[in-house]
Amino acid sequence: MVPDYPDRPEAVILDLDGTLVDTVSTRIEAWLATFAEYGIPADRDFVSSLIGADGKFVADQVATAAGRQLTDGEDVRIDRRSGARYSALNTNPQPLPGAREFLNELDSAGLPWAIATSSLAAQTTTSVGALGIDRPPVIVDGTRVRRAKPAPDLLLAAATDLGREPGACWYIGDATWDMLAASRAGMVAIGVTTGAASADDLFGAGATMVVATLDEVRGWL
Repeated sequence: MVPDYPDRPEAVILDLDGTLVDTVSTRIEAWLATFAEYGIPADRDFVSSLIGADGKFVADQVATAAGRQLTDGEDVRIDRRSGARYSALNTNPQPLPGAREFLNELDSAGLPWAIATSSLAAQTTTSVGALGIDRPPVIVDGTRVRRAKPAPDLLLAAATDLGREPGACWYIGDATWDMLAASRAGMVAIGVTTGAASADDLFGAGATMVVATLDEVRGWL
């Protein structure tokens, strides 16, 4: 059966970790080390399933699963501690297959694009640098909004920054939280299986299309 490809977008918004750069395993290690520091038992598979979501949400979900009630503000402290650990570990991130080529294709096609990530600003510098792009990209990070993914706020802010209506944008991400956020933002949700989520997971969270790498998306443009 021939896939029903979505209409060509007016802008493309992308996740960062697990979509453009191979940093999901580093994220997981940072979270596990942080939960151990706080004395909160954490299952690796459960933490993996939460990568890409708002860090405060991750902290609360793992603590709840461990039967622990976080104190006021503890979710923020755990999130920031995990981010600091991640920054220390994320010394040599690598672009995922097709990432650089896809971004170059967007520029060649005259399509505006942005990165929308739940990460805090300080955690994005090394990973964005690894992409080797010629200009500083538009980045909407977790410091810009009160609610990060799966809320649509990051994506909506990115669309505003690009001067496009949400419904005219594609959002590309590797996590179920990306697909949920894109659906709630009214964007075409394209999942890529370069992170921790399977194709079934991504479709189940609202993906319009699912691909193995960004190379598959280039032909649609």
